[in-house]
Amino acid sequence: MKSIALFFLGWVIISVAASAQSIPGPATVRYDLFVADTLVNFTGKPRRAIAVNGQLPMPTLEFFEGDTAEIHVHNRLKVATSLHWHGLFLPNGADGVPYLTQLPIEPGETYVYRFPIIQTGTYWYHSHSGLQEQIGMYGALLLKKRAQPAPIPEIPLVISEWADMKPEEINRNLKNGSDYFALKKGAVQSYAEALKEGHFLTKLTNEWKRMHAMDVSDVYYDRFLVNGSPEKHYPAFKKGQKLRLKVINAGASSYFWIHYAGGKITVRASDGNDVVPVEVDRLLIAVSETYDLEVNLPDDRAYELKFTPEDRSGVASVWLGSGEKITAKPLPKLQYFEGMKMMNDMMDAKGNIVEMKGMRMQNQVMDMNKVMYRELATEKPVTLTYEMLRSPEPTNLPEGAFRDLHFELTGNMNRYVWTLNQKTVSETDKIPIRKGENLRIILYNNSMMRHPMHLHGHDFRIINRHGAHAPLKNVIDIMPMERDTLTFAANTSGDWFFHCHILYHMMSGMGRIFSYENSPPNPQIPHPEKALRQLYADDRMFHGMLENDFASNGNDGMMMWGNTRWNIGTEWRLGYHKEHGFEVETHVGRYVDKMQWLMPFVGFDWRYRKMKEGHEEKNIFGRKNTKDRRALFSAGLEYTLPMLIKARAEIYHNGDFRLQLMREDIPIASRVRMKLMWNTDKEYMGGLKYLVSRHLALASHYDSDMGWGAGFTLQY
Repeated sequence: MKSIALFFLGWVIISVAASAQSIPGPATVRYDLFVADTLVNFTGKPRRAIAVNGQLPMPTLEFFEGDTAEIHVHNRLKVATSLHWHGLFLPNGADGVPYLTQLPIEPGETYVYRFPIIQTGTYWYHSHSGLQEQIGMYGALLLKKRAQPAPIPEIPLVISEWADMKPEEINRNLKNGSDYFALKKGAVQSYAEALKEGHFLTKLTNEWKRMHAMDVSDVYYDRFLVNGSPEKHYPAFKKGQKLRLKVINAGASSYFWIHYAGGKITVRASDGNDVVPVEVDRLLIAVSETYDLEVNLPDDRAYELKFTPEDRSGVASVWLGSGEKITAKPLPKLQYFEGMKMMNDMMDAKGNIVEMKGMRMQNQVMDMNKVMYRELATEKPVTLTYEMLRSPEPTNLPEGAFRDLHFELTGNMNRYVWTLNQKTVSETDKIPIRKGENLRIILYNNSMMRHPMHLHGHDFRIINRHGAHAPLKNVIDIMPMERDTLTFAANTSGDWFFHCHILYHMMSGMGRIFSYENSPPNPQIPHPEKALRQLYADDRMFHGMLENDFASNGNDGMMMWGNTRWNIGTEWRLGYHKEHGFEVETHVGRYVDKMQWLMPFVGFDWRYRKMKEGHEEKNIFGRKNTKDRRALFSAGLEYTLPMLIKARAEIYHNGDFRLQLMREDIPIASRVRMKLMWNTDKEYMGGLKYLVSRHLALASHYDSDMGWGAGFTLQY
């Protein structure tokens, strides 16, 4: 019996050894990445993108634990670039944030990233320069164990989105408060739609509280992609086979629901860190998160793994296996007005979310958006939450005191300014931290958008019910009204970015810089103060808007130039007749309150109109109007009232005073907008426009000075 036992023991050892991969020892692994402009065509229209080695996404990079990565980046673009190694523990100088950890890689330059591989799991890499990530600069980064049993087949799946509109135009469109993207997605939530669905009072309350239409994402995308295509097919797999899917959300601003037509999904890792396997029906992957998922093929058919953006405006699919196609059930359109009603209940008239007693708003336990999910009326799917994630090993931090840092996630959706504690990155100093201390970050989301907050160079513990086995991640998706707690050990040196990973939120200023005290100088940043000013320029960037109405009774329009705080605007009205004359008003103001509703300004008013004899005009205070020939300086305040009415109080250098009330974007129907204006000079105006396209509208209005007119409006 003893000899038989020894035989079987030897057989087991030989079998395990044979199943282990034959992997050479640690080595320096070199990749050469050539970054260049290219053209892509996802919609029938050729558009500029950025390819690396001719690929979109960028090549999948693979290393084994213990290797040294040596990555040569050859910039063949006409602009500077960079690469950030998302989720990796590496020397600060290799983190890839321009003007913070390195200078940008200029056109024609080659830059070498070199760092040790000291972890394993599913990660990714992307540009941290401007908006380049949106147009192709993202790719998978797989870090493998040196020796392990032969794994089940693995498939890296990089999810992303594509817009034919240039990312700079997307950003400008968001900054200008346009609802063009909502129109494209069928999510305007106009008064006509509200009346039809029995939610007129809901819409009225929404605007009374100075809120805009409900949405779960900011941008309209033309296509959604997985590994660079709307559909991918992997036909080689057979019945009963188990697959490990390494899913990376490389989208710039889209969350994705993941469903599988072949049954349950087993979650095995998140952000590169193993978790105790948990079986779910579906999960929502936040921007920049990664998950290792396991699925089975129940039969010899092709089963769909479906990726649906949170706003349900499209889909990308992966087909596993071959034969008859088994589709995953499509997700129905969101119930936006139910979401709006929920938002009304949560938000007060001052722009703050009202915390509800007795509700556990942490770790995604309470998904306030579920009121919009029509499928929940008939289905009860098991959906992944952070509360379900448990590390297989204890994750306790080293012994020592904790220092608390509190961050309130805030923003103004109309002006598209996103902040922490009401301040952008450029409006704050670096946050000093000390090597060896433990940090506790308490995040409270006081906005109506989800925010995937990412910490560079560190993993943090998401504090949940699993105590010592709290999961490790580098991204946390924090939902509206949530208050979540993260802890991490300060164990390195240098400057590290902490920011929302929705690209356009980050570029608007939603982040902070953690800076280790007593860090050695970074030789790649020879002039730190100058470099920091360049980094701050991202959220201080100005954007413009222009609108001109060509009407039968005259020409009127406006031009605006602004950034996160400043607003420079000019309005004009030009009549075709002498009695109509012209007027031009220019104002320069700065938003000063946390909600960006209050703007002090200075201005200049220049106007001329030939007054008819005996037709002297007076304002409501009895003072004679001087609009027949006026060139006056002014100072005043503009404030957003309930119903999103702009109130402007202005005093001129001659002592005249004017109060004006105006609203320009009232959504009457899906494509119909109304504007109204009245002031104490007894001027008034009303008009309608029908949106034909992003840049063109048909318009008609009545002006107290120029009468009726109709024509068209050009918008940029």
